[in-house]
Amino acid sequence: MTTLDEAVSLAKGESGLAVVSTVRADGTVQASLVNVGLLPHPATGEPSLAFTTYGKVKLANLRARPPLAVTFKNGWQWATVEGSAELAGPDDAPPWLKDADQLRLLLREVFTAAGGTHDDWDEYDRVMAKERRAVVLIAPTRVYSNG
Repeated sequence: MTTLDEAVSLAKGESGLAVVSTVRADGTVQASLVNVGLLPHPATGEPSLAFTTYGKVKLANLRARPPLAVTFKNGWQWATVEGSAELAGPDDAPPWLKDADQLRLLLREVFTAAGGTHDDWDEYDRVMAKERRAVVLIAPTRVYSNG
């Protein structure tokens, strides 16, 4: 049985990249390559996968149909984590998200958990706010792999 930590460790050799698969309104799969990190959920402390996103399509898919899958790979080794998305953003404020400053810090935390670094955090914050970026937190329900 593959663990969450083992699944995420595959991404270390791939610059933190993973494929996120959501479901469109017509039932087809929409897949995107994103940087994913592992961090404690801001409200519960439980291990959660997280990434940031923006734009109408993926956010609309996740609002309407929160189940998703995240697949990590390294060479021919892969692991998939299934779960349900929880959105935290300027247009999707869960009860535990107190204010814009908490969102700003959470966006930074997700970015660094996914292996990102930045030379100018003020500029990073401006871009995230301008793009109306949201954090997607995933509570894992199933982890499996080919290993």
